[in-house]
Amino acid sequence: QVQLVESGGGLVQPGGSLRLSCAASGPIFAIATMSWYRQAPGKERELVADITRASSTNYAESVKGRFTISRDNAENTVYLQMNSLKPEDTAIYYCNAYIVSYSYSAGDYWGQGTQVTVSS
Repeated sequence: QVQLVESGGGLVQPGGSLRLSCAASGPIFAIATMSWYRQAPGKERELVADITRASSTNYAESVKGRFTISRDNAENTVYLQMNSLKPEDTAIYYCNAYIVSYSYSAGDYWGQGTQVTVSS
């Protein structure tokens, strides 16, 4: 019943920007940490950034200074502002969240992914 849906991916030139969004819906009581992961073809999935409910953030070294993660707790949404994009940022980006439902069950949820391609 709980669902995460990403949006905002696309094709951009090197040096360009994109803003990804991920909205959670369903019988949600609370959301703990929300995260963005990415996976390029032939490579392992990696954590890009995460953010706690209190907005403490963590970034992969490869994106520090270029990406900014934020969240809107009232809308159960997490964002990833990506600036100064590089070809090596090309990947499918996945949203992840640990969610507690109104039934007090809790679990780790993933979105379906959104493609980000950085190319000239």
